[in-house]
Amino acid sequence: MNLKSLLLAAGLALATLGASAQDKVVYHFDNAATQGLKGLRNIRNQLDTEPTTQIIAVAHAEGIDLLMEDAKSPNGTEYAPLISALRARGVLFEVCEITLKNRGLKKDAFIQEADFTLSGVVRITKLQAQGYSYLKP
Repeated sequence: MNLKSLLLAAGLALATLGASAQDKVVYHFDNAATQGLKGLRNIRNQLDTEPTTQIIAVAHAEGIDLLMEDAKSPNGTEYAPLISALRARGVLFEVCEITLKNRGLKKDAFIQEADFTLSGVVRITKLQAQGYSYLKP
């Protein structure tokens, strides 16, 4: 291999490394009571260690309770301030609209940081296909 080929290969390797430098993660919440605080803490710790990580938290079933107005953990900790702080760091929080329909809930029952997606499980699947790592607290 000549020097020109070696430099070209090294340049391509560095470009590939740079392209994958930003981690992308989807956090899956389906039970706020058991996953809420642990998951929010995991997200915070991940951003503290890797601040450029792109994170989307998707909630369905009982996980959507995490994003409801006045929601609290079983020990009484309010979720909203923790979510607001993470949203300020770029984390997106999405609520499954199928769950809303099944539970007879309206979008105005949720904190302002909540976004909505047609189907939580479909969204998670699509994010994984886009290269997001899957984490379930």
